[in-house]
Amino acid sequence: MSVRDLIPWSRGGSQVPSIYRNEGMDPFLSLHRNVNRLFDEVFRGFDTPSMLGRMSPNNGIWPSVEFSETDQEIRVTAEIPGLDKNDVEVMLDDGVLTLRGEKKAETEDKDRQFSERFYGRFERRFSLGREVEEDKVAATFKNGVLTVTLPKTKKAQANAKRIAINGSK
Repeated sequence: MSVRDLIPWSRGGSQVPSIYRNEGMDPFLSLHRNVNRLFDEVFRGFDTPSMLGRMSPNNGIWPSVEFSETDQEIRVTAEIPGLDKNDVEVMLDDGVLTLRGEKKAETEDKDRQFSERFYGRFERRFSLGREVEEDKVAATFKNGVLTVTLPKTKKAQANAKRIAINGSK
């Protein structure tokens, strides 16, 4: 008996499993594709690692920001876990709100000859497009959530108008 007799697809007649035989594919190419698919499925749920936590699923933009608006104010809420209020900076300049933060962490254990350094930084800018009373803007930070309240000017409150929506014929 030769070693070739032990290889199923070399015995004459097709011993190749039907998933390969009908497609006329090379079994090694199919194996390669299946392994790639397996790795894609396993790592699909993982995002880019970051010192500041997992990146947001919205194209890697971090932190996640939510806007809400009433007739009197605009409220901006940002989720920034792992930072405290001293790590975050809020600025309003010419109708543009800027949220900026940086986290630095250093750990050193001389007994085990171990040290780590992590640095993370973010900056997001938002054009508000409305007149805001800049001297009355307030920001609070609690449990990793930054909330910025931007009161609208009287002019901005008066300029809001409802637009009628026409139905199709």
